[in-house]
Amino acid sequence: MLKRIEKVRAPKNRTIPLPPTEANLYRQNLLRLTGAVAPRDIENRTINQDLFEILDWLPSAFVDLLFIDPPYNLTKSFNDMTFKEQPGAEYAAWLESWLPKLLRTLKPTASAYICGDWRSSAAIHLVAEKYLVVRNRITWEREKGRGASANWKNSCEDVWFCTNSEDYYFDVNAVKLKRRVIAPYTDGNGDPKDWEQSENGSYRLTHPSNLWTDLTVPFWSMPENTDHPTQKPEKLLAKIILASSRPGDLILDPFLGSGTASVVAKKLGRRYVGIEFDQMYCCLAEKRLALAEREQTIQGYADGVFWERNSVLGQKISRRSKAQKILPLFAERVGKRAR
Repeated sequence: MLKRIEKVRAPKNRTIPLPPTEANLYRQNLLRLTGAVAPRDIENRTINQDLFEILDWLPSAFVDLLFIDPPYNLTKSFNDMTFKEQPGAEYAAWLESWLPKLLRTLKPTASAYICGDWRSSAAIHLVAEKYLVVRNRITWEREKGRGASANWKNSCEDVWFCTNSEDYYFDVNAVKLKRRVIAPYTDGNGDPKDWEQSENGSYRLTHPSNLWTDLTVPFWSMPENTDHPTQKPEKLLAKIILASSRPGDLILDPFLGSGTASVVAKKLGRRYVGIEFDQMYCCLAEKRLALAEREQTIQGYADGVFWERNSVLGQKISRRSKAQKILPLFAERVGKRAR
């Protein structure tokens, strides 16, 4: 049975709950491997096992996009499992003990994104460049964190963008950022130059950089929030998935946590495979996947573009898109009741 203590939450807290009855229901969806499998056996499934137990059983060359969010090199508890901080060389050796085996799952044209923080980023770079083409280091602002009296506040993390070869897919037009115009330049006729003017303000579509300041770490008032201690924002995964995969491609997350990679892959029309050791987090992932059946919105992404953080217009468009999806369902239910 799952160990689960229900928390008492404030009325406006939107953290996704997982009562025991639901946990037992979603647990039936989880997959456990007993030997080598084909891609079709694990497609769109959540595997509830230790990655290192099943690593040799995964198929070869079936993954289009690999998203890796391993334990960072710090002491952190994940329910019943605790990862211990270790010297940098030992952390690098730990990465190298499993990463080459995992890369066997990649197609020749695949991309891989590896997450880390300042303690682990150097080791990730050192190991990744042995086996992959390292193309960039993305740094994203976490927007929150505890202050320090004798050090700089830690408020950013890294994501290493790598490819399996020189032949890879990247769609820059799918991940452009809509920003408010600060200096509204005009051409010789006085018309906007590379920006749009609307009743809600002036905005410009900009090319994505490797510095992401438009993300919000999930917290209690966001409907994607869970009790996982290191949950990544859906918006972060949306950027990665849209840039480095096509509709129908397969996304693998071997440290799934509460399921963000699988959920966003589903919302964006991709296939997915998630692997997670902790059963409670697997059940949370399954619940979020079920919720994604009727709610495909991603906070901060609307009308095919990403909006800068706390953008009022972006929030309005997101709400409008959500209403457009919900109203037909509401009308259908009302019609059924009338009949």
